[in-house]
Order: sequence, then C-alpha cells, then structure tokens
Amino acid sequence: MTADAMNAALIARARKIRLIAFDVDGVMTDGTLFLADDGQEYKGFHSLDGHGLKMLKSSGVQLAIITGRSSRVVEHRARNLGIEIVHQGAHDKLVVYEAMCRDLKIDCEATAYMGDDVVDLPVMRRAGLAITVPAAPEFVKAYSHYTTTREAGHGAVREACELLMRAQGTLDAALAPYLK
Repeated sequence: MTADAMNAALIARARKIRLIAFDVDGVMTDGTLFLADDGQEYKGFHSLDGHGLKMLKSSGVQLAIITGRSSRVVEHRARNLGIEIVHQGAHDKLVVYEAMCRDLKIDCEATAYMGDDVVDLPVMRRAGLAITVPAAPEFVKAYSHYTTTREAGHGAVREACELLMRAQGTLDAALAPYLK
C-alpha cells in the first residue's frame, strides 16, 4: 500500500470516530510509576495532552479511560479534563470496552483506542482505529493503524486528538479562538 493510500485509509478510519478510549500508564503518562513509602501513587501528565483532550471533547468526540491499574490521581485527572467514562482496575479491557460500546450504543468501528502494550491488543484489534506510541513493543505496533511521533506522556495524546480533529474537519475551528 502506498503512503497516500495508507494516509487515505487512516483518514477514513479517523473520520468515523465518535469515542476514543485511552490507557493511562505508557500513553497518558510516560509509563513511570512513582510509589511513595505509604503506597501513594504519583503520575506525571502533560498539559499539551490535557488541552488536546478538552478540544477533542468540545468537537463532539466522547472520551474514556480504560486502565488496568487503579489510582486516585487518575480520577482527579479525568475529573479535571471532564472525562466522565473512567474504568480503572480493568483486568479484561475487552470486556469493559465491549460493555461500554453497548451501553453507549456506539459501534466498535466508530471507536478508537490508544494503548501501548500487549494487554491493550484485544481492544486495539476490535476498535475502528488503533493508536500507539513510539516506545510500544513492535508486536503492538504491528496491530496499530497509527503510531504517534510524540512520546507517551509528552504530547502523544495531543497528537492523536489533533489527528482525529484534522480528519473530521474540526481542528481549525478549535484553534481559531487562539488566533484572534
């Protein structure tokens, strides 16, 4: 497949997306886990990603988090960004994802999933658009429709958000208020 055909196929997939779900560790963060002696967990999130998520949500695409770990900091981050669909402790992400699609009455082809490891593959293989990050294992990249150029926790989520908005023709409108 030529690069132009591949880009056309990617854009066609991205145009259909009405919901995108994200893994957290290694996607929304760089994957580093900071654990204090008292068991408190700390994560670092990038502000570029946060603003991209807010713009994407404003454009009409629903946002969700599906993560295998459970952390209060993820609850706080999701609340701060207006992400209402948050599934933590999801040991079988596919079961959670399929139930979410049924509950929201969204066809899997109209969803995207951004993950970085083999535990994400069942959902990535079912979603209409699978996105990963540069540090993902090659095996995961092989099942992805798109690998971001930005690293996880350093703008990769923003890149994915802008990809969807560009394909759906909503990016210019989202950026217009900043060009006054």
